[in-house]
Amino acid sequence: MSLGLRYKDEEHIFDEIEADTPYLEYPLFQNTGIVKHGFSTRLGGVSQGCYSSLNLSFTRGDAEERVKENFRRIGNAMGIRCEDMVFTHQTHTTNVRIVSEEDRGCGIIKPRTYSDVDGLVTNIPGICLVTFYADCVPLYFVDPVKKVIGLSHSGWRGTVGKIGRVTIDKMCREYGSNPEDILAAVGPSICQNCYEVSENVIILFQENFQEEFWPELFYKKANGKYQLNLWKANELIFREGGILPEHIAVTNLCTHCNSEIMYSHRQAGDKRGNLCAFLALKEE
Repeated sequence: MSLGLRYKDEEHIFDEIEADTPYLEYPLFQNTGIVKHGFSTRLGGVSQGCYSSLNLSFTRGDAEERVKENFRRIGNAMGIRCEDMVFTHQTHTTNVRIVSEEDRGCGIIKPRTYSDVDGLVTNIPGICLVTFYADCVPLYFVDPVKKVIGLSHSGWRGTVGKIGRVTIDKMCREYGSNPEDILAAVGPSICQNCYEVSENVIILFQENFQEEFWPELFYKKANGKYQLNLWKANELIFREGGILPEHIAVTNLCTHCNSEIMYSHRQAGDKRGNLCAFLALKEE
């Protein structure tokens, strides 16, 4: 049974995993056999009201016990324990943290010992990286050769700051990854048609992306505002970082267009829950 999501085209970017708590997987990563991963929907949880039902944020006003139960449910669906999860502390930076064994459980079963972290990388099997969304862009990275993973949160600030490139560089510098081996994906997030921004944002993109790409990245409207393509911007960042085109999967699923199944900040404002991206190396 389909989740009822509306995709931009028919390309097979995601598998919809049917479970009591459904989620999305990428065949690109599934086929490596070395990771557990997923992207949540707002279906299959216990939260109520504007948080209904699988809210995965402890900071938006939902009851803590409900959020914990939601994490338990999505974790069970993916085969991941809550005590193995490690959360970001997202403040729209380009800071990427190396996750160690000591970080296991940070954010969910014990307090985080860090702040201002929008990206995580690790080579430790069993640890599950977790990032949070409601229109911003999830960036997944899997190196099946060195067995290294990365997961980063990229709103417009993270995108113009090229956190995707920062994450790739961190994997290469710390773990010896070769960009040509890395598989990367742009996750469910707001599409260009739904994402209006002001000129001050576009000026920053003009400063950080070559002019030849501007027509693909944004266009101006009669009201003086612009429509910005974060999907294309992050794809360009992947390629700039050395990732091969055939190793890239770009979402065709907009959170705003699917706000009855995904949380969307542009649709609901602050009265909503959060989605999560999950990525873990399998234990041997």
